Amino acid sequence: MESVYIFGINVQRASAGLLLWIALLLLLQNGKGVVSDSNYLIGLGSYDITGPAADVNMMGYANTEQVASGVHFRLRARTFIVGEPKGSRVVFVNLDACMASQLVTIKVIERLKARYGDLYTEKNVAISGIHTHAGPGGYLQYVVYIVTSLGFVRQSFDVIVNGIEQSIIRAHENLRPGSVFVNKGEIVDAGINRSPSAYLNNPAAERSKYKYDGDKEMTLLKFIDDEWGAVGSFNWFATHGTSMSRTNGLISGDNKGAAARFMEDWFDQNGAREKHLERYESSEIPRRVSNIIPVARETHHELLELAASFRSSSGKLATKILNVANRVRSALRQVDKPRFVSAFCQSNCGDVSPNVLGAFCTDTGLPCDFNQSTCGGKNELCYGRGPGYPDEFESTRIIGDRQFRKAVDLFSSASEQLKGKVDYRHAYLNFSNLEVTLHNQDGTNQVVKTCPAAMGFAFAAGTTDGPGAFDFKQGDDQGNAFWRLVRNLLKEPSNEQVDCHQPKPILLDTGEMKQPYDWAPSILPIQMIRIGQLVILSVPGEFTTMAGRRLRDAVKTVLTSGGNKQFNSNVHIVIAGLTNTYSQYVTTFEEYQIQRYEGASTLFGPHTLSAYIQEFQKLAKALVNGKPVEPGPQPPDLLDKQISLLTPVVVDSTPLGVNFGDVSSDVPKNSTFKRNGMVTVTFYSACPRNDLMTEGTFALVEILRGKDSWVPVYDDDDFCLRFKWSRPSKLSARSYATIEWRIPESAASGVYRIRHFGASKSLFGSIRHFAGSSSAFIVT
Repeated sequence: MESVYIFGINVQRASAGLLLWIALLLLLQNGKGVVSDSNYLIGLGSYDITGPAADVNMMGYANTEQVASGVHFRLRARTFIVGEPKGSRVVFVNLDACMASQLVTIKVIERLKARYGDLYTEKNVAISGIHTHAGPGGYLQYVVYIVTSLGFVRQSFDVIVNGIEQSIIRAHENLRPGSVFVNKGEIVDAGINRSPSAYLNNPAAERSKYKYDGDKEMTLLKFIDDEWGAVGSFNWFATHGTSMSRTNGLISGDNKGAAARFMEDWFDQNGAREKHLERYESSEIPRRVSNIIPVARETHHELLELAASFRSSSGKLATKILNVANRVRSALRQVDKPRFVSAFCQSNCGDVSPNVLGAFCTDTGLPCDFNQSTCGGKNELCYGRGPGYPDEFESTRIIGDRQFRKAVDLFSSASEQLKGKVDYRHAYLNFSNLEVTLHNQDGTNQVVKTCPAAMGFAFAAGTTDGPGAFDFKQGDDQGNAFWRLVRNLLKEPSNEQVDCHQPKPILLDTGEMKQPYDWAPSILPIQMIRIGQLVILSVPGEFTTMAGRRLRDAVKTVLTSGGNKQFNSNVHIVIAGLTNTYSQYVTTFEEYQIQRYEGASTLFGPHTLSAYIQEFQKLAKALVNGKPVEPGPQPPDLLDKQISLLTPVVVDSTPLGVNFGDVSSDVPKNSTFKRNGMVTVTFYSACPRNDLMTEGTFALVEILRGKDSWVPVYDDDDFCLRFKWSRPSKLSARSYATIEWRIPESAASGVYRIRHFGASKSLFGSIRHFAGSSSAFIVT
């Protein structure tokens, strides 16, 4: 017989199939794909941070009319901890939120210090946002970021702080010996540069070093537990969380949140297929409906009779425990096995849009003006188009799917193990007056300064992902007399401030506006986290493509120069954007001159990037030399000064004779639906702000098993199920919950029903939970 080689072993072809089968089972068993010795402690955790699904303005587009009115899919905080067995450890938290918040970070660190002492502090904990523009706002502490949410929203703030803390606790409790692998790859179709005219102002020699005007590289970490095998993955890739539009009212993790859900479900499904390897008990319910229920053997007539016996039930009082117990993903989890956690983190996304078809005028269908992104001189008509245009949900799915598929590829093929120290450096810096030494090409040095924060006229023009209003335009380096007059009513900038920000014409002098409290940050954190040959640069803003490249290159030069043996040319450097606090954009000096939206939103003037590079190089030198750094000035805690103008829920009501949870609009009698069809049911409901259903669900799809046992199969953590909430009028005490289920291809044939969970508030302030069910229907 002809000899063949499998995993380096020479065998006869007759036995090759058996050996290959055994080898594949072993790979599934350990989840590694490579053989390695553990060298770290690793732990991962995840927790719900969905927030109020009604009445609260969404963070990102600054559109006062974009108010939460339901859930597309839930938001989560996902955490990994990596540490040396008897040494340093680091924590990275990825939030399905628009950005990190300085106040949130302060309060999370306070809680961690109270619980763990000095184990987790601001120095070794990084909290980063994915930049979805479809999450509730009001959780930041500076005025300019909470104006559209009517000030501070305590409910938004509390659920994020609690969720981060719980995700870290879970990761900490899951700490076990394990290994971390790194892999990289390109995604060429998940983002385009939305400000190419600014990018083109960078030096031609510099641009010629790169194939694209946007970073296409994804860097992924694969976490391997010594006993359980693969327990998670985190990756960084630059693209904005703006697949969902500025008019969307459903809470959503946008494309990155979708990708995370896709990958976690992908892993759970693959694991469920090999129950004997994953140690599932026969009594446990696997995750997906296609694995839960075999194709129904009853005839269609028999199914109709069975479905007809389950009519919609009256709304009934329920408990919060019932709500959480019905969550689909809670059915799979084992007590002693870590849950697989996958996070899709944000990087230098400043000028990168997921609307990859380009920007077009809504009136003519023609491309927008290249330099100013206007249509007939107006910015309001210029919109970017996603790959699923005109369906924003489909665009979200596609961009999420493209990231998910690349992540699976990198996860499956990861073979480079991280080895070496776990270390970190952190400093607070006052960016309002930071001295920066510039090294000129002629060999001379020049000392310049950053400026107190200010936003330019082009900031108000918005972007092609979400245009602004009035007569503002991107690329405006002049401003106009009318808006200067309006500006001066708030705060007229000094001549020194105007000169410092040139050529930016100042629209809002936020750094010098202090009433009723600070409008913008001045003290910012910078942070460097090391895990072996991986270095994470935590930045409190949105770096553009070229700004990020320059920062990474500058840090790499320090880490690999001077004969340093800790790092070699293979060091992996990633930028974690929107981390620990938020201070808007960072462009290159050349891009700043063009004053597109990103340049106008670079708060601290034209030398902001140079300041970051200088200070990160200091962190890098300290990291290499094992030296500490000065902690710097502490940022303010403005919690006690916060003002909220959002009115509370007063009371919920239903028509006479109607219970909360009763069906208002049911599925038609004897309904049969096909896959890819949509089922819609409306319930009498109450305001979702009464209970956020944290780690629970507002919406549920159940399938009938046997003759009378209902099994949960989809909830509001699923991309295919949408919970929409509405009132007949703004001041009405009545409200409705419309649940839409887009039946996926993977759905099994059978009898289904839709359920709604909620909580109502009485005139006396008491909260009562309720549940209601639709009539049964058939999916074939």
